[in-house]
Amino acid sequence: MSIEVRPVKDGDFFAWLDLYAKYAEFYETELTDQKALVLWSWLTDPDHEESGYVAVDGDRIVGLANVREFARPLEGDRGLFLDDLFVAEDARGAGVGGLLIQTMRELAEQRGLGVVQWITAQDNATAQKLYDGVADRTGWVTYEIDLVSARAGERA
Repeated sequence: MSIEVRPVKDGDFFAWLDLYAKYAEFYETELTDQKALVLWSWLTDPDHEESGYVAVDGDRIVGLANVREFARPLEGDRGLFLDDLFVAEDARGAGVGGLLIQTMRELAEQRGLGVVQWITAQDNATAQKLYDGVADRTGWVTYEIDLVSARAGERA
């Protein structure tokens, strides 16, 4: 397996969509056509904050990473947030996930950013095994206010 990581390009849509749909399925999240098209429009818009990268083996996309910069007020710098990371099931264990993370680290270093951060589900032990080998686990607890569900409840 000879893997190259590069930014997404227009011709990647259907292969990217296949992987992203599996990513959504893994996290038991409905990926509608509208959501997929919105995200794709972000990834292919050079002026949008979200950027997409793919891991390619020959002409086959075997992994993806979607990232964006964010401000770190207490540090007085910026970081790179890894929103989505996914590797095709048949390519797992071949170093694709590690290569995607390493590439995002190099991208952050090139931009002079202070950190690369990401989150994962508490029960995603397979991913955590990889992550524990390449990054430090933090002590932060994540909270969220789900406004979409709140609005949907108001309509019911």
